[in-house]
Amino acid sequence: MLAHLQGELLNLSALARNLGLDGRTVARYLDLLSDLYLLRRLPPLEANLGKRLIKSPKLYLRDSGLVHALLGLADLEALLAHPVVGASYEGFALENLLRVLPEGGEAFFYRTRAGAEVDLMVVLPGGEYLAVEVKRSLAPRPSRGFHEALGDLRPRAAYLVYPGREVFPLGNGVWATPLLPLMRALWEGKGTLG
Repeated sequence: MLAHLQGELLNLSALARNLGLDGRTVARYLDLLSDLYLLRRLPPLEANLGKRLIKSPKLYLRDSGLVHALLGLADLEALLAHPVVGASYEGFALENLLRVLPEGGEAFFYRTRAGAEVDLMVVLPGGEYLAVEVKRSLAPRPSRGFHEALGDLRPRAAYLVYPGREVFPLGNGVWATPLLPLMRALWEGKGTLG
């Protein structure tokens, strides 16, 4: 069930109902999976911006190979044909970026009820924001909701991680980047490319 919910908002009552279990039981199972480092609950950024924010965490199975195995996706062709492919790539990118966060850095997602959204908001130790959107496309384009979120949050830098090989500007201060250069920048404590 969690593999099908990769990257989705946690709706505990719907999950419990679909599993035929009590909500408290499901919450304990989720806690156990989190304690075992199998599940990540990415919390929402609670910025005081006068906006109606989503308050539920997003769920990710931390190992994308586990997601594929649970869904019976035996090879790349099966993965590419499955609806989870985008969420799987998002979870893979997110986990790799979080592994190289500078000490004291924090990770959230941002979503308003009006549709402004960022997959990953990194709060650097000095309090500055980095906005990261993940798209599994070789022709990445940020959504209108991403641009609205950038207007709300005014991050230090904004990136769109995609599976290509080049870093290039997308306009309005947003850079398309492969995963590795952004990981390197975070690891080196820069937070920005270049």
